[in-house]
Amino acid sequence: MNPSAPPARRSSGLSSSLGLAEKLFSSASERRFVAAIDAGLERVEDGLLVEMAFGDDLADVTSRYLLSAGGKRIRPTLALLISQLGDGATDAVVSAAQAVEITHLASLYHDDVMDEATMRRGVPSAQSRWGNSVAILTGDLLFARASTIVADLGEEAIRLQAQTFERLCLGQLHETIGPREGDDPIAHYLDVLSDKTGSLISMAAKVGVMFSGAPREYLGPVSAFGEKIGVAFQLVDDVIDLSPQSEETGKRAGTDLLAGVETLPLMFLRVEAQTDIDSSALLSEIEANVRAATAGGDVSEADLADTVRQLREHDVTRRTHDEARRWADDAVAALAPLPQGPVKKALTRFAERVVERQA
Repeated sequence: MNPSAPPARRSSGLSSSLGLAEKLFSSASERRFVAAIDAGLERVEDGLLVEMAFGDDLADVTSRYLLSAGGKRIRPTLALLISQLGDGATDAVVSAAQAVEITHLASLYHDDVMDEATMRRGVPSAQSRWGNSVAILTGDLLFARASTIVADLGEEAIRLQAQTFERLCLGQLHETIGPREGDDPIAHYLDVLSDKTGSLISMAAKVGVMFSGAPREYLGPVSAFGEKIGVAFQLVDDVIDLSPQSEETGKRAGTDLLAGVETLPLMFLRVEAQTDIDSSALLSEIEANVRAATAGGDVSEADLADTVRQLREHDVTRRTHDEARRWADDAVAALAPLPQGPVKKALTRFAERVVERQA
């Protein structure tokens, strides 16, 4: 085994993470707001390098492999941003943000094994480098390390971490098993996204309130925001999977589709195929090409690319993006009880950026 890891990449700060334009925060106080969160992110990043170090040489490399590959640090950014409703980036907020990010990274190791993914963040996935067992055990190590950090934050934090971890596992379980007879596949899928993605983003939002001394009545609104924006984020990812901009997405167009992963555009297409001849023909073509691709059969890259293009240009992909926007709008609506100011403005802008993403 080659234990080498890619060089570490630093997080890019609030302005990059949330896509905040200069004109959005033009006053001196608002610029100080951005600077305070960027300073907090630096503390989080420095702490991650320390917290994710292991005495074992192999574990030390594998555990920091995806951290070194980069990432937007969206969850820590949200925790730090929301902490500005209280006393800002306290030591406890920074520790909680690190625990959330380590939990997220741990879940990626497991997800890539379950999905048989070959790439993550533009580099070979961990199991492609070291095999499934090493990837799974590395994820377990990171979950343990996150729990160690949370243990120092008190019983409420421990319970929140445990509840979130439970939802992550249930989401993966339900995704693996699929909808049961009589279940609505689309509702089942949205529930999976809420568990697998929304729960952890919701946790990040909550710790920003819990450990900053912010008013406790903000817990519900920011939790709902995180839950809903997590679903929106994943729905936009379903659209991005069909994007031809492979260099920017880090994978070829239609990776999920051609691996047999059920995404919302395909689910919408299944519904339309019941009454529309053209949609039925496209669905049959997709299913045939997916079978051929997963079985290593005789199907050309040109045929696969054309299949992806047809689905990308079909109305179901636009409907998926519209659904993502609806979830993002609901996330913003959940923020109504928060006071007007830079926090609410930044969260609203973040929701807009989620649905504007192209790659």
